[in-house]
Amino acid sequence: MQAAHSKVKSGADFPAYVQEIKKAGLLYYTFYVANGATVYTGAGDYELSGEAKYHPQSINDNGNADALQQCIRQHQQGYSDFFTFCRLCAECGVERWVVDTRSMYCTYLDKAGNALVAEPISEFL
Repeated sequence: MQAAHSKVKSGADFPAYVQEIKKAGLLYYTFYVANGATVYTGAGDYELSGEAKYHPQSINDNGNADALQQCIRQHQQGYSDFFTFCRLCAECGVERWVVDTRSMYCTYLDKAGNALVAEPISEFL
């Protein structure tokens, strides 16, 4: 997982990363925007929790799907680094995102668990 993750420099690298972790047996992972912690889930409800990657940041109470969509597009085109993307997601009200390697979707969720954006991953391969 760490080797695959180290290859990701921008959103443009994300689809190849998802394909690689899917081959490694990961079913989905949940990334928490507040501090960068990740929970990886594999077959048989196997879970591995990663530590926080940065100092806690606040998440906007009001989700903004339109602004989030724009941030995602720019990140996918390589215009932002990962930490900038996380800050922008927090401003757009994203509490967490879930990358599901079975459905090949990345779903951005607000604090109430509502999907702000559900992005097909395979579209960018």
